[in-house]
Amino acid sequence: MRTPFLAFPGLALCLLAGTVLNADAQPAQPQPKVTHPVADLLASSPSLVLDNGKLRAVVRPPDLEKGFYRGTRFDQAGVITSLKAGDTEFYGPWFERTAPEVLDYVYVGRDLVAGPDSATSGPVEEFAPLDFAPRPGLFVKIGVGVLRQPDTGAYDKYRHYEIVDAGKRETRATDTSVTFSQSLSGAGYAYDYEKTISLIPGTRMMEIDHVLKNTGTKAIDTTVYDHNFLTLTPGNSGIRISFPFSVKADTAQAANPPAPDLMAIEGNSLVYLRAQKFKERLSFPITGFGGTADDYDIRITGPTGAGVQIRGDSPMTKINIFSVTQVQAVEPYIAIHVPPGGEQRWRYLYDYTP
Repeated sequence: MRTPFLAFPGLALCLLAGTVLNADAQPAQPQPKVTHPVADLLASSPSLVLDNGKLRAVVRPPDLEKGFYRGTRFDQAGVITSLKAGDTEFYGPWFERTAPEVLDYVYVGRDLVAGPDSATSGPVEEFAPLDFAPRPGLFVKIGVGVLRQPDTGAYDKYRHYEIVDAGKRETRATDTSVTFSQSLSGAGYAYDYEKTISLIPGTRMMEIDHVLKNTGTKAIDTTVYDHNFLTLTPGNSGIRISFPFSVKADTAQAANPPAPDLMAIEGNSLVYLRAQKFKERLSFPITGFGGTADDYDIRITGPTGAGVQIRGDSPMTKINIFSVTQVQAVEPYIAIHVPPGGEQRWRYLYDYTP
């Protein structure tokens, strides 16, 4: 059964009032004076190529001086600027240009211009900050490092914070896998974090494995989500996102709910009914999932049949849906709790259909 979004109680009121009830709403910002083409960033940043014969991925290692992504929002390890199965491209920069003063993104003419903390690509992850306080001091973001809060402002994921200590990093690569490690001690925390991206031989599957070891005396309690920047179909028309549960829109928390003619709920699926318009932004959470990892099973399929299945081995705590004309994203969150001396492991498995 197809359900238009305005049928959900409360959503019409939210749309009419123009209310923004979610921190995922974009910040107000001026137009940048100078922008830079993303092609220059791709050409100048180091890269690694993984190839298992069925998948070919271009991975950008962390590098604070020359890296493709040097922001403080996302884990800097594991950025994928291309992944192809046959002739089908699944990832890639979803912005045409960058500018250092931009928060999140803006449009300059027809170009989407991303700021340094959102200008990334592929299945990138973001951890919630550890011990951030609205006063001058230090806090930690796993995968980034020890950061400086310079004032009394609230935490802003779109803001670029000074990196005081990026920790000790190491990269180990083979033809089909790469492992990134970060060891850090500072601002009251200490941990060893390892992420491995593997293309499974003989398949069109990619695995992302994580190990977080708490080497300090303070418990690590946070969340992490994968943004899954998918550049499968320009405009996203005809994309279907399916889950193993009945989807419900969390309208009370919608930052940018979809127009009623843009998306519908069909049982366990969200369906884009048309292409998104220029500057049209969609960002809203969904509910309906349970408390086990069985529901972490997401299928995204384009109008030609190309798509990806994403499975995780941890229960989800939140799911957000995001898209603009250049990119579509399903963002599943999980909880992280690692006591002193303990460790937590989690895994995502991607199965691509060209």
